[in-house]
Amino acid sequence: MKKKRLVVLGFLGSQLDKGSRSERWEKWRPTIALTQHDDLVIDRFELLYNAPFTNLARSVQADIGAVSPETTVVPRLLDIADPWDFEQVYAALLDFARDYPFDLDAEEYWIHITTGTHVAQICLFLMTEARFFPGRLVQTSPPRRASSKNPGEYILIDLDLSRYDQLAQRFSLAHAEGIAFLKSGIATRNADFNRMIEEIEHVAIKSRAPILLMGPTGAGKSFLARRVHELKKARHQIDGKFVEVNCATLRGDGAASALFGHVKGAFTGAANDRPGLLRSAHRGLLFLDEIGELGPDEQAMLLKAIEEKRFFPMGSDHEVQSDFQLIAGTNRDLAAEVHAGRFREDLYARINLWSYALPGLAQRVEDIEPNLAYLLAQFSEENASKVRFNRESRARFMRFAVSPAALWSGNFRDLSASVTRMATLSESGLISDAVVDDEIARLKRMWRHGRAPFDGDALASVLGDDGAAQLDRFDAAQLREVIAVCRAARSLSDAGRQLFAVSRAAKAKPNDADRLKKYLARFALEWEQVSR
Repeated sequence: MKKKRLVVLGFLGSQLDKGSRSERWEKWRPTIALTQHDDLVIDRFELLYNAPFTNLARSVQADIGAVSPETTVVPRLLDIADPWDFEQVYAALLDFARDYPFDLDAEEYWIHITTGTHVAQICLFLMTEARFFPGRLVQTSPPRRASSKNPGEYILIDLDLSRYDQLAQRFSLAHAEGIAFLKSGIATRNADFNRMIEEIEHVAIKSRAPILLMGPTGAGKSFLARRVHELKKARHQIDGKFVEVNCATLRGDGAASALFGHVKGAFTGAANDRPGLLRSAHRGLLFLDEIGELGPDEQAMLLKAIEEKRFFPMGSDHEVQSDFQLIAGTNRDLAAEVHAGRFREDLYARINLWSYALPGLAQRVEDIEPNLAYLLAQFSEENASKVRFNRESRARFMRFAVSPAALWSGNFRDLSASVTRMATLSESGLISDAVVDDEIARLKRMWRHGRAPFDGDALASVLGDDGAAQLDRFDAAQLREVIAVCRAARSLSDAGRQLFAVSRAAKAKPNDADRLKKYLARFALEWEQVSR
């Protein structure tokens, strides 16, 4: 294996690295000394400095050239007016790290933290810990007696995050930025969803293990997978492509060929070699949506590729390699699929280390309003024309959007399409009441086939014929709607949130589940009876 080039990044020591012509070789200067070790060959030194010390930077560059001609010194001027200002130093280093062309395959990075102000040293520590600088810290110390022949000592510091909890807290802003990035800056309000995204952000940065995203079609699995890829790429975790495939579109020999590639002549029609999607995702992220649709052969091949990072293309006797991270998506219950023998248990165990169930839009009604604002702003930006609701039209749409009548069976795809239609039909950039009314009617027609009629016989199946017959027409109509919501909901609390979405906002401590239980008790019913 070819040895990686060693690259050191560090601040110029405005005091420690300077010296007059006559004495500069008699004192210990940490930046120059690091290049003088006999057992250490530094290929490149990225020398960070402020404008007032340009001449010193040139002098240090020349001195390193004299003692270590194999080291290329690259002076890097940073715009820092006050090197003791934490915000200025952090911002300058963050910009530098984001623009720097790190090449982890060919280069190893050491971050020198002996020079620079204490603020600069702290910032370098935190940014290395957070992987903005993908390397190791190096600390240097002088010899007991100053000598041009003794460069002192250096030590590499491997970060044990558990030992630096207090310092890690100072980096909470970057953590919050990562969470906001995964949500595209949408101020979501659903507490369970927000906790889930916070954990996904942590896992995305700290782990390369597969992630399983579960949830109905349109819940945002593909969108979230793409944002995870962009976040990891920004933190130098991966530098390859985002490769997405819907496994439901793969059939027969075409499935294995699309995923794992093939060699020329592997089957009829294989006129040329094909690399396959797994190899295209090398050093990147592979998103396999609807993974439950894969056939048994492809499941076995995928398991080997995940565990060993190598596999056989179709028709080939030679293995190929691909180091990718996997995110799998499904709207199926994979545990049930394993029980039914349709999905491999070992593959399920391998991809189920980090699993997250993305709720549908109907289970996140409090997030409809911020998503509505986001989608409208996105439409305005893409079409270079500002579009907005008036106060009444917005309130009218929101009343419907959070009501039980809004099924949102297509989840965020339905909401996105709805916003696009209303924005397109707006006059002079204003979505009117009439446009909203037409859109509500269109959504109801579109969803009509998705809800089975809940007639008197179904009501009788819960209360019995006699019990149903004794209800007033008003109570019967109300109870039918309540039971319809309960049967479509995931839990008692979820059904309560949907039924009391408007009135709960006025309560300091809403208890939707308790309100629903008391309502059902009026008819001598319990959750288990109506949720079947």
